[in-house]
Amino acid sequence: MAEAIWLSRAGDADVLELKRIEPSDPGPGEAWVEQEAVGVNYLDVMQRRGSVPIPLSGGLGLEGAGRVTAVGPGVTNVAVGDRVGYALGPIGSYASGRHYPASQLVKLPDGISTEDAAAILFKGITAQYLIKSTYLVGPGTTILLYGAPGGLGQLLAPWAKHLGARILGGVSKEASVGPAPSAGCDEVLVWGACDLPSEVARLTDRRKVDVVYDGVGKETFNASIDSLRARGMMVSIGASSGLPDPVSIATLNKNSLFLTRPGLAAHATDVEEYRGRAHDVLDAVRQGIIMPSISRTFALAEAAQAHRALEQGGVGRSLIPKP
Repeated sequence: MAEAIWLSRAGDADVLELKRIEPSDPGPGEAWVEQEAVGVNYLDVMQRRGSVPIPLSGGLGLEGAGRVTAVGPGVTNVAVGDRVGYALGPIGSYASGRHYPASQLVKLPDGISTEDAAAILFKGITAQYLIKSTYLVGPGTTILLYGAPGGLGQLLAPWAKHLGARILGGVSKEASVGPAPSAGCDEVLVWGACDLPSEVARLTDRRKVDVVYDGVGKETFNASIDSLRARGMMVSIGASSGLPDPVSIATLNKNSLFLTRPGLAAHATDVEEYRGRAHDVLDAVRQGIIMPSISRTFALAEAAQAHRALEQGGVGRSLIPKP
């Protein structure tokens, strides 16, 4: 008998219920994964609340890792006994075991634990495409990154630093200034307490930054736009303060700016592309460029507590429920 977290309706963390499920043989192209760790991401919280709609009733979670214990007809890329991880749908990773499309499983190399994989694949692939596809970061690139001490920022900042970038970190409060340099920031600005574009201009000798990674949204969008150099790129990666207001094309025209709102699905729809990004993440871990960081471990039955801890803030690292 396996167990899974079930969501019958949107709401607060109390809507997460533990449900027993009967394992069955994998179908064509599927594998059964006995999961050893499950990644918790803020997207899960938004889906649970209903702000990002998902089919109900059903499971929750996109990221997990464990061991293959059975494969269905036609599966050739993984075998029984393989240690694997994943960071894509179908939704339902909050489970002790599950069926999963075998083509989307990534074999874990020696030295990468299942906990590490569950903590890093989703955010790591996101960081990877942001600095290697959305904007090609390299020597001399100057970045404005909001939330550097957060889960994504702790991976994006050191990886971008390794590629040769200079990083200006934007944080929302003084208490976050201390952790930001350890995440790789060269300078740290409290965006609610200063004229951010002016400070960015001062720190860059009036040149401003090449690219902004803005996960705040409504409250910082205009300051982010004004912090970009000519032909710079505004990358909207979140909306913790709400969605930005609609943007007039004239806003971009005044300095020939680029604006994008990238998402994981568009960078991982092709299975080979997805696997390539995942292997790049795991290789960066192996080289010590980025590091999985787990703040707390919960039992699967404590998924609601993991969500509450994430919602309360101050948790920049991954929270891992263990089945």
